[in-house]
Amino acid sequence: MQSAARLESLVFASGDARFKVDVHSKPEQHSSLAHDVLVGLRGAPKTLPPKYFYDEVGSQLFDQICDTPEYYPTRTEQALLERFADGIVHQTNPRCIVELGSGSARKISTVLAAVERSTARCRYVPFDVSRSMLEASSRELLVRFPWLEVHGIVGDYDRDLDALPLHGPTLFVFLGGTIGNFTPAEAALFLRKLRGHMRAGDHLLLGTDLIKDHDVLNAAYNDTAGLTARFNKNVLAVINRRLDARFDADAFRHVAFFNASEARVEMHLESTRAQSVPIRALGLEVEFAAGERILTEISRKFTRASVDRMLRAAGLGLDAWFSATNGYFGLSVARRVEEVARETGVCRR
Repeated sequence: MQSAARLESLVFASGDARFKVDVHSKPEQHSSLAHDVLVGLRGAPKTLPPKYFYDEVGSQLFDQICDTPEYYPTRTEQALLERFADGIVHQTNPRCIVELGSGSARKISTVLAAVERSTARCRYVPFDVSRSMLEASSRELLVRFPWLEVHGIVGDYDRDLDALPLHGPTLFVFLGGTIGNFTPAEAALFLRKLRGHMRAGDHLLLGTDLIKDHDVLNAAYNDTAGLTARFNKNVLAVINRRLDARFDADAFRHVAFFNASEARVEMHLESTRAQSVPIRALGLEVEFAAGERILTEISRKFTRASVDRMLRAAGLGLDAWFSATNGYFGLSVARRVEEVARETGVCRR
């Protein structure tokens, strides 16, 4: 950790010594949000990174989206974990589980239950940008698993991976298809960086959303309850609050569709009229034409072959593959490519 960084260590409010949270922040002339908004809204087309959806309100909205009938990824991935978690734990034998973008406890609890059944024990390291969500999910896990130790990290995994407290064979967990929010270049950079933190015996458990019927994909990002639209517009509320901006959420509409040529779902905010939006903290006035869009998220969709190629480009080898019977979602277990190459009889489902 750089000396310029500020680290705040907290003890669980109940006095439970099993729980610790490190909050990482770096004093900078301009915050990451300010920089990203300045660059993104000056660009053509205009863009915003999806990580800014996830303040407390956005995290709660996403949790609700996961329960909508249209949003298949969460329940499909959960079913895969319930079916294969025991085998994954047996294969990876973790003494430390690091979950990147941990969010709620619903999925990792399935993996930890498999650890419990194996009679092994491990430390859990949730890594998330939302401190409130991390603390709430950790409390739930500590009640459910009395043997568990939790060392949470509140930070940005684009820059704070060096803060990870790694002990023994580690299973890095990156679920929810979140890797699809990265462009191919960003995914390669992220996975190479993660591979740089992996030692002999470490594994990556990666969730990827798979290419499927376009109507199913479009419906998943346009739920009838309007939760995804509220989630998308929440990024404007974040900018208003943190950068003293004057976005009117009602002057933008949620647009989401599957772009077949790029194999990705795109989410946009479309200006419903010509308007000028001041962002006072930046001294910036952003002009929008009627119908002009801000690209707020991409969600790339994969095949087993494209997952394999993505992993290999980062120096990782596919060790095991698990997919839903309907072909909607895939889980992969990967290791450093040289470890996979040394072994014969690699498990491939």
